[in-house]
Amino acid sequence: MGPFEQLQALVAQDMDAVNTLIRTRMASEHAPRIPEVTAHLVEAGGKRLRPLLTLAAANMCGYQGAHHQLLAATVEFIHTATLLHDDVVDESDKRRGRPTANLLWDNKSSVLVGDYLFSRSFQLMVETGNMKALGILANASAVIAEGEVLQLSAAQDLSTTEEVYLQVVRGKTAALFAAACEVGAVIADAPKAHAQALFAYGDALGVAFQIVDDLLDFGGASATLGKNVGDDFRERKLTLPIILAVAKADTEERAFWQRTIEKGEQLEGDLAHALRLMEHHKTLADTRQRALNWAQMARKALAPLPESELKTVLSDLAGFVVSRVV
Repeated sequence: MGPFEQLQALVAQDMDAVNTLIRTRMASEHAPRIPEVTAHLVEAGGKRLRPLLTLAAANMCGYQGAHHQLLAATVEFIHTATLLHDDVVDESDKRRGRPTANLLWDNKSSVLVGDYLFSRSFQLMVETGNMKALGILANASAVIAEGEVLQLSAAQDLSTTEEVYLQVVRGKTAALFAAACEVGAVIADAPKAHAQALFAYGDALGVAFQIVDDLLDFGGASATLGKNVGDDFRERKLTLPIILAVAKADTEERAFWQRTIEKGEQLEGDLAHALRLMEHHKTLADTRQRALNWAQMARKALAPLPESELKTVLSDLAGFVVSRVV
């Protein structure tokens, strides 16, 4: 059994309660389209990694109660809301191997149902009565939106640096990982050092997770990805493998990136050529190494926490996240 399955097993009872909460709270008495759209995504087989992290953090900090389940459901609602909005912004037609909600319904439905889930998430977190947890998740929601807007402004701009890329990733992806871990400690009233350690773990894990996701776009199996290989290139997204390739490009290569990414003039065979350039400059290998480095940072972040089975599983999970590209 791998670390992800071990994590699922260790918090299985809590996760059952969270899944019940999710199904109950995504209902709407007056707008049947809301549960239709939400169920399409929620029931699509996502790993529910973020709520699992909240449950694990609370349990390893000795929490005795049920409010961590509310927070875990909150985290999943925030995540689902961002996915609905992302698919509209990216004009995506595939998510988790299935047609996106905006393709099956329309952009308006996706945006409005995403808004509904954000609102539901705040209702859930308020029920805990924990202002610190509310502050953490509210802040994470703002940081996620900020990261998405920064990505818009950086998109198709070949001057985008690795530093800006990491700023985007820490906003749009890592912020929720970090908050999911931190609120588990906060609801358990854990020592500040333990909450900070879990925040740092979630942040590094989230960065590693996103780098791997961006890397797999240029070499993963479509069935595994739940999207088409090369989608990021076709959507002209400046992810780390391309940013590193642009930084090493000669005049002719830079002209290629300007045509395909900045101008969006893509021809048959361009994806294959882009892959050859990335292989030539070893930017796929460099990106892989960066993912491994962030996974190692995640493992080290757990050091202040007392030894436990959950701590070991979370440490192993960091390696599991990057194992797909090792």
